[in-house]
Amino acid sequence: MSFAGTILVVDDEPSTVKDIARLIEPDSYRLQWASTGTEALEHFQKQPHPDLVLLDYMLPDFDGLETMRRIRMIRPDIKIVMLSCMTGTRFVAHAIRLGAQDYLSKPVHNEELQEVLRQCFKHSPEDASMESIDVGNGTYFFAGSPAMKKLRSQAAMVAKTDLPLLILGESGTGKEVLSRLIHKYSARAHRMFLKVNCAAVPADLLESELFGYEQGAFTGANKTRLGRFELANNGTVFLDEIGEMPPALQAKLLQVLQEGKFSRLGSRNIVQVDVRILAATNINMEQAIANRTFREDLYYRLNGFTLEMPPLRERREEIPLLLKHMMVGLAERYAKAPLGFSEGLMQACVNYAWPGNLREMDNFLKRYLVFGDEASVITELTSAAAARPSADRPRSSSGDLKQIARDVKGEAEMQAISEALQETSWNRKRAAALLNISYKALLYKIKQYGIDKPVETGVPSA
Repeated sequence: MSFAGTILVVDDEPSTVKDIARLIEPDSYRLQWASTGTEALEHFQKQPHPDLVLLDYMLPDFDGLETMRRIRMIRPDIKIVMLSCMTGTRFVAHAIRLGAQDYLSKPVHNEELQEVLRQCFKHSPEDASMESIDVGNGTYFFAGSPAMKKLRSQAAMVAKTDLPLLILGESGTGKEVLSRLIHKYSARAHRMFLKVNCAAVPADLLESELFGYEQGAFTGANKTRLGRFELANNGTVFLDEIGEMPPALQAKLLQVLQEGKFSRLGSRNIVQVDVRILAATNINMEQAIANRTFREDLYYRLNGFTLEMPPLRERREEIPLLLKHMMVGLAERYAKAPLGFSEGLMQACVNYAWPGNLREMDNFLKRYLVFGDEASVITELTSAAAARPSADRPRSSSGDLKQIARDVKGEAEMQAISEALQETSWNRKRAAALLNISYKALLYKIKQYGIDKPVETGVPSA
């Protein structure tokens, strides 16, 4: 008989083992059982090793986390899924840091178990395929590299708790989409998900945006308005660019995190909410704390667990799959036939550093689809790579220094304008104010650099 793999269940409760045996198809998997951590380790002293371990936290000798640590000393790559009645955030965070593949609450439900088995026993060529997960709002979470698939697994695991979460990563890597994925996997998925960009909202308006205000609280407050925290009660609030939040507001946010309480502007009444907060930033938070622009106590309260979106240059093996998936989405939006990628074009894309990450790739593919000129886009990539310093290739000291400076300045301006337009949802007057330039100057720059408003493609926007 051919088996898909061997599963070792480590649990001292025979009833749990029987339940799992009943849910697992006996013709598909070989089941082994250990009632203690010591017995589990004995299974790894002989060959062949199990392919997956379902590991209970409470064991008679030493706990599941210690058992996992010892198993990984023998078999570092083994997939381990924790089982427990515990749902504490500290336990889940510790399990993720130790490398748990996933977490299942006891009693184990069939649907959750089958999903874990599907993820853990994927074999080639599926392993090389791109996972595309609809996270709502017309966006998708793409995972084609091991790093992104691991991130997806961690997101699914941490979503099962109300652990505050800090998402780090460069601009354009998809931090908002990761936050939507966490919301989708959470028990709050049927509730509201609201995003607030702390950098895009003027400082004097951000407090009322988050916490609302009472009628008469200030000039123009003609009626009571609920803030995002009240609107998202029992749901999720995503605070993008949290590092840009004014220090005066940080104390109030800390109170929400600690007690779930705040008051609207112009009111002394306390509002109680149950909101999960996800925060994201692309700045160095440790440096911000050192510069006293961000409260240290708020940072540690937000940082219940940290997930980091890797830039494209650190997952180049994903670029070919990502280009093809994004091309299909763009072609559908434009009602055009998707264009292919020659070997030369694909190699140029893989070699390029993509400093703007997915946002830059989206604009690049849009130009390619509209104009269909492969030679032109290859030249665009190679010229941009030659003009830009990168972590992979230091800039040559030879050449026209003034021209190099102009190229770098132009690219920096184009990036800053693109980000300002993105942050203001392409409200050009607000973007001009954000950039501290005139509206007319912004229109000229948009035309000069050929910056186009992106078509919704389901590409991450955070």
